[in-house]
Amino acid sequence: MVSGQRKIRVGLFGFGRTGATVAREMIDAPGSELVWVVRKGGAHAGEYASRLHDFSHDEGLIHRLSDVDDDFFMRYPVDVIVDFSASETVNLYKRAAGHGARILSAISTYRRDDLAELKKLARKTAVLYSPNISIGVNLLLLTAMVVRHVIPQADVAILEEHFRQKPDVSGTALRIAKKLKVDPAESVKSIRAGGIVGKHEVLFGMPNQTLRITHESISRGAFGRGALAGAEWLMECPRGFYTMEQLLAVRFREALSLLK
Repeated sequence: MVSGQRKIRVGLFGFGRTGATVAREMIDAPGSELVWVVRKGGAHAGEYASRLHDFSHDEGLIHRLSDVDDDFFMRYPVDVIVDFSASETVNLYKRAAGHGARILSAISTYRRDDLAELKKLARKTAVLYSPNISIGVNLLLLTAMVVRHVIPQADVAILEEHFRQKPDVSGTALRIAKKLKVDPAESVKSIRAGGIVGKHEVLFGMPNQTLRITHESISRGAFGRGALAGAEWLMECPRGFYTMEQLLAVRFREALSLLK
């Protein structure tokens, strides 16, 4: 952030394991101000996320989901709403989009109708959607797409590993399968064990050799850093629907141009 530039005001939906870690990253970052947090349950309502993370100042006032009424976004205006909660919350911040707040959604699995609503919001404001907002996993996706184009004859397998309680197939893995134009039912393999934060691997099988591209999130803080990068980018974007890979593709192309 340039000296003297106003901090990006952020509102956060979700304060579970990932959301709480994202909140810490946003409070700690010099370029952002966490204005509020909305969580489904009533725990810690009225408290500050900063205090729960042992910071010495008040930041990130926690609200119940039931507190989000028609005037909520007027009382607590933000520049960007970051959502790490659940699919149905998209219906809660329509009014915020009407007031110009940008939307960054990192929800891993959307219901079809909710995703359609999210895309409608892009007619009013800038919307970024990524089921995995970490910078590394989106670089993995871009790299895999390049490899797929260079060696289309290679066999493709996608392995995703997550914590034992995660019930669904990784939305990121399904997205990778779609981008690589392979059948997810045949190509995506899942592992659930312990407290694995998230690991994705794309394997390209060729005669006499194998290429593996791997990304592992060591901490959920990676999602916070990715969300911050996405929020900064959205501040420069006109209304429309964007993805994290679009943000990184610009830099990716710049890097490839250096090979000429």
